[in-house]
Amino acid sequence: EYNNSFNKGLNVSITKDLRWKRVDIKSLNLLAPVLAKEAAYKKDCQESWLIDDDNFITEGSSSNAWIYCDETLITRPISNSILNGITRSTLIRGLKKRKIRYKEAAFNLNDIKKADEAFITSATQHVMPVVMVDNIKIGNGIPGPRAIDFRSAYMESLKLTEI
Repeated sequence: EYNNSFNKGLNVSITKDLRWKRVDIKSLNLLAPVLAKEAAYKKDCQESWLIDDDNFITEGSSSNAWIYCDETLITRPISNSILNGITRSTLIRGLKKRKIRYKEAAFNLNDIKKADEAFITSATQHVMPVVMVDNIKIGNGIPGPRAIDFRSAYMESLKLTEI
């Protein structure tokens, strides 16, 4: 199923981020992300990206959010608004090793509309392409050409950390 999802890409919905303001502290307060994931499934989506009071994407309900725009992979900077995922950190190490341009910056729906590709990272799905965000088609609506590069960068970095 992983390869099928990777080849097809995921649909993501946008949901208001209702979590308390110290998301970086892992706790048992999972009600808001569970409700966001449930709302996504009801919209025929596999994930939900959470949007803050300033209309920026914080992260996914069970993942970190990424867009690829202007030949740069972009994800939200580390702050108390996101949980710094291990998969996120591992991908960043892989990007650095391969000298792939990335930056940590906030992004919103307008940025998503301009994105060539989009992704989630999570412990269960590694690096997974996103092809639709709230009825905004990403690129051609299929996983883009960089998806394999980013997944490979992650897998190489993962192998280095297992040693």
